[in-house]
Amino acid sequence: MLMPRYYFAGDFSSFYDYFLSQPHSERQFRKGEYLWKPGQPYDRIHYFLSGAAVNFAGHESGRRRIISFHGPGTLFPGYHTTDFKIELSLATEALSEVRVLEFTVPQFQRMFRLNPALADRVVNWYAMYVNRFLFETVHQEFNSSQVKLCNLLCLLTAHQPANSGPVIEMTQEDIADILGMSRVQVTRELTALRNRDILSTTRGRLTVVDLPALEALCTDETV
Repeated sequence: MLMPRYYFAGDFSSFYDYFLSQPHSERQFRKGEYLWKPGQPYDRIHYFLSGAAVNFAGHESGRRRIISFHGPGTLFPGYHTTDFKIELSLATEALSEVRVLEFTVPQFQRMFRLNPALADRVVNWYAMYVNRFLFETVHQEFNSSQVKLCNLLCLLTAHQPANSGPVIEMTQEDIADILGMSRVQVTRELTALRNRDILSTTRGRLTVVDLPALEALCTDETV
């Protein structure tokens, strides 16, 4: 059974050779550069070769809400042929140097129609992506700030990039932007977990020291 995810990587790695054999272009983005700017439609699909990017929604107040992270071996945005207005308020920014294979919508549409295995993976990936929003709506909305944070830390630990283990490379501001909490709330809850020897924190990094204790504070759908 799949769990909600915030970090997506490796979901389409098995199609790498196939993607290379199809018409595409290669692009590279510098750290801090936008893959998609606010107001720009999703008219291309990227297969991530290396690096990582963050997808977020901006607000007129200046705050942002992080939606997901994307790394090597995944596609973003997923393939669809309908324009959604909400997508114009989203942006995707490179967190490091990013290299991608870029497909136009018509190019990817052809692959989708000719490759049933790819079409099946795309549909299931979208279902998994939607599951992440259902998780937020159905469960996180009603949880305390501590449970929200613990759920997030457990999910990030489970779906971290390969070989990172219990180390989460993320700032407190990023966590606040994901959960829709204030920085003060996040700091307070992290301090409480640190005082219970569940995790340790350094600048831009959290390390889960006692995963069973962290999981005991999560809701059932997370662990």
